[in-house]
Amino acid sequence: MTRRFVDLSITLDPEVVTDPPFMRPSITRQTHRETVSEAAMFFPGITAEAMAGGEGFAASEVLKLSTHNGTHLDAPWHYHPTMNNGERAITIDEVPLDWCFRPGVKLDFRHLPDGHIVTADEVERELSRIGHTLAPLDIVVVNTAAGAALGQPYFLGKGCGMGYEATMYLTSRGVRVTGTDAWSWDAPFSHTAARVAETGDYSLVWEGHKAGREIGYCHMEKLTNLDQLPASGFTLSCFPAKIKGGSAGWTRAVAIFEDEGA
Repeated sequence: MTRRFVDLSITLDPEVVTDPPFMRPSITRQTHRETVSEAAMFFPGITAEAMAGGEGFAASEVLKLSTHNGTHLDAPWHYHPTMNNGERAITIDEVPLDWCFRPGVKLDFRHLPDGHIVTADEVERELSRIGHTLAPLDIVVVNTAAGAALGQPYFLGKGCGMGYEATMYLTSRGVRVTGTDAWSWDAPFSHTAARVAETGDYSLVWEGHKAGREIGYCHMEKLTNLDQLPASGFTLSCFPAKIKGGSAGWTRAVAIFEDEGA
């Protein structure tokens, strides 16, 4: 039995378009020589040449970073102050670890147009197509057209979104963690804004997120490499960074396959 890993997390890189301009991270990097002055605070008189190997140490400094940058897991607190019809919504440091290491299921919605709102019926049909019956705590990820657009200027407007009824279909069957390769679990804001302008119905904004008011759940956003996954047969690991009171946590999401053979 051998173990194989597929990395589902994007790289935190300010130069790659994965967020709107106001949200992009800012990172500085120090070379091995540039950190010697910091080492001298602990070891007066030290030089790079005096250190093992004749060099100091490299370091990185994050000047600006949102918990929603990069691949991350959103906590129910992000969506609304309450969940489960009145309980206080849990923050990212309160998310049960048991939710974050479970069998994975992939729904392939790459064929759906940008801005499309996935329905419960479409989720049910896709599950039937792949021959999977949901079990409580399955982690369900959604492969959209956004996955192939990562880093492109139009990334934020790509992919379908999971609507209220599709989200409730999953959570009412015991799913507590979901994910998407798009910027948001919901449809891109540009498409939602057009629907709101046409209907005057502002409840359409974040309808998938807001389903967490009724059943608390988490979702990952900005996953990658979902096209490399089969529909099922893998374990998904997605433990978030433990940030006190956080609305989200950075996540190194990984699909794990136990392959038979040498």
